[in-house]
Amino acid sequence: MSIIPIFIPHAGCPHQCVFCNQKKISGQKIASATAVREQITKYLQWVKPGPNNEAAFYGGSFTGLDAALQEELFVPVDELLGTGVIGSVRCSTRPDYITAEKLELLKRHNVTTVELGVQSLDDKVLALAERGHDAASVAKAVQLLRAYGFKVGLQLMCGMPGQTAASFFDTVAKSIALKPDMVRLYPLLVIKDTPLEDSYKRGDFTPLTVDEAAELCAAAWESFTAAGIKVIRTGLQPDEELCSPGNIVAGPFHPAFGEIVKSMVLRQKLTPEILKILQSGSKKVKIYVPHTLESKLRGQKNANIKYWQSLGAQVEVLRTDDGPLKAEGAENE
Repeated sequence: MSIIPIFIPHAGCPHQCVFCNQKKISGQKIASATAVREQITKYLQWVKPGPNNEAAFYGGSFTGLDAALQEELFVPVDELLGTGVIGSVRCSTRPDYITAEKLELLKRHNVTTVELGVQSLDDKVLALAERGHDAASVAKAVQLLRAYGFKVGLQLMCGMPGQTAASFFDTVAKSIALKPDMVRLYPLLVIKDTPLEDSYKRGDFTPLTVDEAAELCAAAWESFTAAGIKVIRTGLQPDEELCSPGNIVAGPFHPAFGEIVKSMVLRQKLTPEILKILQSGSKKVKIYVPHTLESKLRGQKNANIKYWQSLGAQVEVLRTDDGPLKAEGAENE
């Protein structure tokens, strides 16, 4: 499936979360049918028309927009649906902006998937972030979305104020219990001109490092995958506005964060095996890896290899055409 993203500004949401400067994240253009049409036209230069294309409204709380504006924004999308250029539509919104009336409007315009900006299912963390809703709102929204036949996506965040690793994984467990169709995982960034920037500069907030965020997201990825829930993205989309100099003040931003997470998943998978080998008295470790996974196994700048070496392992990577990823001990010379 090819996603055609349509970014709308910080519209439909009266709340100013401590971490959010939505103008920086989604640009500053006013939402309009013309702007939507321009964004879609741009992406269609690289996307072949067909039913596998999906238009996706991101950036604001779509169902919080005035109904008349929603109808206006749907006009160019409906045109593309009618001509077969795209086959479906999705949008993102707040959990507390889900009502039967709002879902009826989405249904009329062939929206099939709704992603909820959940961030956390810890009420204390939500309060510190000034989200303006609680965890119960999420469960209620998911239930209503299911009743109307929508696919459900949850967007979660790690590294939030007041959040510990334990509370993050509790959110992961509670999210799995809600049985979403998909999730996105984002590490919290300190964005310019936000309340969080003030907290950071006062020394009241310390963001995660890239490695810390990757470790959390990798463990969450494993949990969701084991539960049959697809993780469709890790990390924010590095668009031009967000990446402008000075916009990201601090935090675990990396343009290849998703790849780092995938490498971290392999690190976490093999490390217990390697530790057992080391504990048995062998320092030499042979890692057998399918050739399609070798770059992810090694990690950026051989980060995984260096990590295992720091544990005392002498690592040899052996590429295979097929077969499982595994680590075996070898006799010391």
